[in-house]
Parts: sequence; structure tokens; C-alpha cells
Amino acid sequence: MNRPPSPLTMLLSRHTRRREVIGLIASALVAPHGAFAQAQIKIARVGFLGPAPAANYASRVEALRAGLRELGYVEGTNLNVAFRWAETANQMPELAAELVRAGAEVILAPSSTETAAILEATKTVPVVFATHADPVGIGHVASLARPGGNATGLTMLLTEMVAKELEALKEALPNATRFGVLFTSTAPSHIPALEAAERAGRRLQVELRMAPVRSEGDLHDAFAKMVQDRVDGFLVISSSFTFSRRALLADLAIKHRLPSVFGTKDNVFAGGLLSYAPDLRDLYRQAATYVDKILRGANPADLPVEQASRYELVINLKTAKTLGIDIPPTLLARAHEVIE
Repeated sequence: MNRPPSPLTMLLSRHTRRREVIGLIASALVAPHGAFAQAQIKIARVGFLGPAPAANYASRVEALRAGLRELGYVEGTNLNVAFRWAETANQMPELAAELVRAGAEVILAPSSTETAAILEATKTVPVVFATHADPVGIGHVASLARPGGNATGLTMLLTEMVAKELEALKEALPNATRFGVLFTSTAPSHIPALEAAERAGRRLQVELRMAPVRSEGDLHDAFAKMVQDRVDGFLVISSSFTFSRRALLADLAIKHRLPSVFGTKDNVFAGGLLSYAPDLRDLYRQAATYVDKILRGANPADLPVEQASRYELVINLKTAKTLGIDIPPTLLARAHEVIE
């Protein structure tokens, strides 16, 4: 015959169950917390709009990714980056709108061309530009200190660069009297850059002949025009388009025996003669800090635009030899990098 539990046994049993319940609650609050948090990790959605082909931007994109990794972002874990590559400038507005519709929380733009397309598509999604040529001059921000809208980032001040580039080309070719200026007609920042080039040309006492391009097919016509105009050399005003066509530009310059100066050292490594430019990969790495701040709640209107602070002169002596040019020792002495 089973005896009923004693009052002491019942008390101990209740106490044991109570401890078990408390233990289960504590376990639920503590042990599974990491797994629960992992399941609830917020995945940041970042867009990137650039000019095709994508392979041309591999090193810059990797610099951006490295910057994001340093800040704790891991693609596929807490970060998704959606890339859109435009074959032509005309495709950019629709691709920008596509990134907005896809829910991008911030969109990165390499230059003024992409920035303009994104700002046309949205006035609310934050935009971070990595190498904008003149954000104030073309109205993409109100001022460097207080951008005031939905765009901010880094600038390389193209108006100052083109003057320095023309000075370097004139120093390399002291007897030159006429230079061509190859510019991208679809790049908004090239309007103030052309004005700066004209001022520098007057100061250097060289005549400038303009050669606008907007597609790869235009490059051949531009070189034919510069040859017809009998220019002594030419300046390429930096843009996403001229960067992505750097091999063709170098080939055409060698073919027509025209000394050149560029706004990226990548163009010189491809075979151009000279460049005066900031370290663009470093600017992309720094762009990651803007992306991070915005994802954490910062307003792009309040994030000051940062100017590139270090510029490099790069000279390709192999190209100089091919063109029969003797680079002055004074110019060589100032070079940060010389390609033998």
C-alpha cells in the first residue's frame, strides 16, 4: 500500500521543481542568447553603381571591401553588396533606380557621373562618393563642411589637379605650344575642370584644343582630331570612363606618338606618360568609414566631405623612351614613382 508523501517530501519536491524551473529560465536567458542574437543579426544592404567592365574596378572594390572588413563587416554574414555596372552613361539612371528599389540603405558612387545618376533616382537614400571631382562646383553638396543633402564622401578636387597635370606636361615638353584636352562630355564635373584647364593654359602660354568623348568609339575620332590639330601632347581629364578605357588610351597615344598626362596612375601603368593624382585605392578604403557611419545612423548632410591630402607624380620612362622624350631631371626628381 502506497503511503501519501509526507509534508516534508512534498516541500522538498516543490523546492526541487522550483529550482529546475528557475534553472530552465536562466538557461533560456543565458545559454541560447548567442544563437538568438546570431539569428537576429541585421544585414546591411549596400549598393554600388559603376561603369563597366567590372574587372577594371577590381582593385578599388577590394580596397572598399578591406575597409569594411576592418570595421567589422563580413559579406554574407552582416553585409550584402549589390553591384550594378553600366555599359553606357545612359544606363546609369535606371540602374541607380534599381538599387533604390532593391532597398539599398546606402549607395556608393565612384565619381560625379554615378553620383548624378543616383541623386536623380533618390533624394533620401544616402550616397557616398569615393573620388568625386568637384561636389560643390556642380551642386551635389552645399559645402564641404556641411553637405546638406543625401550625398557626402571624398573628393580629389579635379580643378586643382588639371592645372598641376598641365604644368607637369609642359615641364616634360618645354617647347610645346598646343595641347589637346580629352574630356568626358557626360561627366558633370568636367565643366568646371575645363574652365580650370583653360586658365592654366593661358598661364602656361599653351593653346588648348578640346576633344570631347562619351563612348569608346569617340576615342578614335578624338585622336584623329588631335592629330589634325597638330597638338604636342594631351591631357586626359580623369573620369570613370577614361579609367576603364586606360589600355586603349595608352595604345592610341603610342600609335599617334602623343605624350599624355592623366589623373590616375593606373593610366600610366597602362602605358601613359605622366600622372598627377591621389591614391585612389586609399580613397575607396576611406569611403568605407562613411558607409559605416551612415549605417550606424549618421546623417550624410552632417558628414563633412574629406579632401584627398596626398598627391603623387608618376612617370613612365619606358613610354618616354618609346616616344623619344627626355624627361627633365627636375621633373624626375619630384616623381613619387618612376616606371622603368
